[in-house]
Amino acid sequence: MIEPRCKYISPDGLPCTESAEYDGRCYWHNSDQVKDRTDLKDKLETRAKTNLPMQGVSLRRTDLSDINLVNHGCKQGYDLSYSDFYRANMQKAHLFNANLQHASLMKADLRGANLHCANLEDANLLGTRLEDARLDNIQWGHYVLQEKMAHASKDLADRQDYLEQAEEVYRNLRRVLEHEGLFEQAGYFFRREMVMRRLQMPYYSMSRFVSRTVDLFCGYGERPLRIIFFSVFLILAFAVAYFLNGVNDGGNLVKFSSDLPVLQNIENFLNALYFSAVTFTTLGFGDITPNGWSRLFAGGEAFIGSFTLALFVVVFVKKMTR
Repeated sequence: MIEPRCKYISPDGLPCTESAEYDGRCYWHNSDQVKDRTDLKDKLETRAKTNLPMQGVSLRRTDLSDINLVNHGCKQGYDLSYSDFYRANMQKAHLFNANLQHASLMKADLRGANLHCANLEDANLLGTRLEDARLDNIQWGHYVLQEKMAHASKDLADRQDYLEQAEEVYRNLRRVLEHEGLFEQAGYFFRREMVMRRLQMPYYSMSRFVSRTVDLFCGYGERPLRIIFFSVFLILAFAVAYFLNGVNDGGNLVKFSSDLPVLQNIENFLNALYFSAVTFTTLGFGDITPNGWSRLFAGGEAFIGSFTLALFVVVFVKKMTR
C-alpha cells in the first residue's frame, strides 16, 4: 500500500514529502488541524534544524512564545514564507534573519520578538503587535500588502477597504518604529499613511488637492530637499518672467531684446536672476526694482518665498531633532 503524501506544493513548485495524516495534508500544512500539543515548539524547532520544509506551515492561534527559529551558523535564516501565524502568540520569539515573505502575521503577538534582519515584504501585518520588538534592518518592502491589493482591486468598495487597512498598518508601524528610535523608517511610513488617507478622499475634493500639494511640496514634512528644489525652480521661473517683462537697474531697463548682443542678454538675465533671488528671500536691497507686470510677479514671489523659507526651517528642524 502506497503511503499518502502531503498535497502541499510550495510557491517554488516543490512538493512536501511528508506523510499525509488525513485529508491529504500533513500535520504542519493542514489548516484544519488544531495544533495544541504541549511539545509544539520543540517539534517545530527540531523540524527547522533538520532542514525539513518550513514554507506554508499553518500555525494559526498557536502558542509559540519564546520559540527559537534562528538558523545558527548560516547566512540565510529559516524560510517561513507563505506561513500562517494568524493570532499566534509569538512573544519574545527569536526570528533573526527569518524569511517571512507573504506570511500572514495578522493579529499575531510579536511583542518583544527579535526580528532583526527579517524579511517581512508582502507579509500581512494588519493588527500585528510589535511593541518592544527588535525591528532594525528589516526588509519591509516599499509598500505593504494592503496597499498593493488596493491598487490591484477594480472594485471601489474593496479598494476603499484595502486603503483603510493599509493606513492602519502604516500607522501602527510608524508608532512602533518611533518608539524604537528608528525615525527614518518611521518617517517613510508616516508619509505612506498620509498618502493612504489622501487616496480615500473624494477625487476632485479640495482636501485631496491640498494634501497632494503638501506631498509634492515637502513629502508631508519628511522630504526637506523637495523644498530646496522647489525654491530653486521658482527663483529660475520668476527670473525668466523678470527677464521677459523687464526690471529697472539704476534707471536702465533690464530685459530681453533680440536687438541686443547675446552677451548683453546673458548679463541682463543674470541681473534678473539676482533680483529674483533677493526677492524670494525677502532681502530687497533696492538696487534693482520691478517694472510693469514685474511688480505683480515680485509681490507674489516675496509672499511665496517667505512662506517657503519658514516651512523649510520647520521641516529641517523636525528632521534634525529626532
